[in-house]
Amino acid sequence: MKTHVYGLCILLSLFIQPLAADGQTFGIESPGKDIYVLINTKDSLSARVFFRNSFLMEVSDLSMHIRGVGDIGRGAVVDGHLAMTIDTAFIPVVRQKSERITDRYNELAIRFRGGYSVIFRVYDNGFAYRFNTRLDGEITVEDERCRMIFPDQSHLYFPEEKSFFSHNERAYLYLPLDSIVPGRFCSLPALVESPGGTKILLTESSLEDYPGMWLTGNGDHTLRPMFPAYPEKTEQTRDRDVKVVERLDYIAKTVGTRDFPWRILMIATKDGDLIINQLPWLLSSPCRIKDPSWIRPGKVAWDWWNANNIYGVDFKSGINTTTYKYYIDFASAHGIEYVILDEGWYRLGDLLDVNPEINVEELVNYGKTKNVGIILWVIWKTLDDQLKEALDQFEAWGVKGIKVDFMQRDDQPMVEYYWKIAREAASRKLLVDFHGAYKPSGLNRAWPNVLTGEGVRGLEWNKWSDVITPEHDVTLPFIRMAAGPMDYTPGAMLNAQQEQFHPVFDRPMSQGTRCHQLAMYVVFESPLQMLADSPSNYLKEGQCMEFLSEVPAVWDETVVLDAKVGDYVIVARRSGAQWYLGGMTDWSPREFTIDLSFLSGETFEYDLYQDGMNSDRFAGDYTKTTGRISSHDRLTVRMSPGGGVAAVFSPTGK
Repeated sequence: MKTHVYGLCILLSLFIQPLAADGQTFGIESPGKDIYVLINTKDSLSARVFFRNSFLMEVSDLSMHIRGVGDIGRGAVVDGHLAMTIDTAFIPVVRQKSERITDRYNELAIRFRGGYSVIFRVYDNGFAYRFNTRLDGEITVEDERCRMIFPDQSHLYFPEEKSFFSHNERAYLYLPLDSIVPGRFCSLPALVESPGGTKILLTESSLEDYPGMWLTGNGDHTLRPMFPAYPEKTEQTRDRDVKVVERLDYIAKTVGTRDFPWRILMIATKDGDLIINQLPWLLSSPCRIKDPSWIRPGKVAWDWWNANNIYGVDFKSGINTTTYKYYIDFASAHGIEYVILDEGWYRLGDLLDVNPEINVEELVNYGKTKNVGIILWVIWKTLDDQLKEALDQFEAWGVKGIKVDFMQRDDQPMVEYYWKIAREAASRKLLVDFHGAYKPSGLNRAWPNVLTGEGVRGLEWNKWSDVITPEHDVTLPFIRMAAGPMDYTPGAMLNAQQEQFHPVFDRPMSQGTRCHQLAMYVVFESPLQMLADSPSNYLKEGQCMEFLSEVPAVWDETVVLDAKVGDYVIVARRSGAQWYLGGMTDWSPREFTIDLSFLSGETFEYDLYQDGMNSDRFAGDYTKTTGRISSHDRLTVRMSPGGGVAAVFSPTGK
């Protein structure tokens, strides 16, 4: 299973004409000509972005301050430029959205005196830029600057943060852009809405050996980046919390000859186009695993969210070998590829001191007989302290992956930690799921054994709060998920309407209907997709388990049928010859008539899961219907408050 490149077309223009006689103004447009970028290098570097002949936004004062070198990007003198058109495609190792990813863009690289360049790329669905330096030895980057200027009356979906020490699990506050004053800041990705309704998603990719970017404002219609400075002193308060207590006066020490991260603006007039935008993956580093054929996406039976609430059995459930054999039996019977052993399998602080109630090697061997792999949860700092001996032990046991938790930072050393873990895990053929993590920023293409990550306010929050609302659920696909796969951990079988919900840590429930949860397995992308509830609860829900057993974790094709940020989303995805449909709404009940032309002309048998007649009162109420349908037909579906719909379409061959 390798990444292939085919259909490559490269057109080079070595002597393109600048737009002005002084050689300081350049223009570059998208292949489809909807996006045009006007680049000015006089005094300071700026890029004005136009969409369909109207001003969209400007990135001004693009610069980096490098100690001993100065502000590159300011007072720039052009030393040359190179334009290039690329039209190619890739087959990704892990098919998150599709089996084939088109890469089509125009690029302009402007070389400046002083040993640096800025590269601009324009796609039909976005714009990106990055710095490149050609400096000797090691450099110290003190800051990277720009001003992102948007039209007056723009709004922002703002994942506000309180500190650089964060899980990056935030709500998206819909705010006027000019309300973001100094002192307010957010993590990425963040979504700007222009007065005309065009959406601009801000994120980054190819983040390596450099800190993550955050955003703040000036109380006007601008945003600017901010970065966690390099940590000088940390303080470990318990096994999982390592806080920075002193920082230095720079953001990165790095090699002087390198590419820096891509700054990405994903552009969409239709909200659903953000879901199928592949720019973060395309702007990542290529795969660094020579033979990734061992990487196996799939679904995971997970223990922690449901607090091991096993019942109807003749053993005491808990963190013990017998309970996890029950999980393995459940997973095997329903085609679930993995079982995770979360907190409690080892004595905190020592990965080699296994809970005496757990026999990991026995569970791994038992899982092999059932075609179920074992994934182990670990605290990041304990793993870092015991890296070689712990990973060697996991490999010797035959473990299939690790879930690494509680990093809570994205300064330069922590970003490098992610890359180190991905590399060391890959050398032992271990999958990785990062929790307590920053957003995906390209690591999952370079190291496709990193199948998923958190950095999302997901289902676990229902254990202690009421903030995971259906409105939040139908906001995530357009913002957080656009950056990369997200481990939201869906699958609650105890469901509640708004007035009935209350957080119960050891017996959690979800807000919204049963079908809202089922739909997540089609709408939410995670090549390592959790089943968060208890196997005992799933076994009581035979029809739901038919769907959950069948639904894949990776996809050959994705079609967004209808979508609006924060209101609703309906997505169809194909795996092989089968199509799956998932739809979700906020607290507003909705009815949709769905065009089935994506089914491509054949007749299909379908299983349709819809909110039941009384799901507005009892959220677990649903119906399953079956029938035949073709691509020429339309399907009318109804969603209750907090509702959803899920369907499977199987071709009949007629």
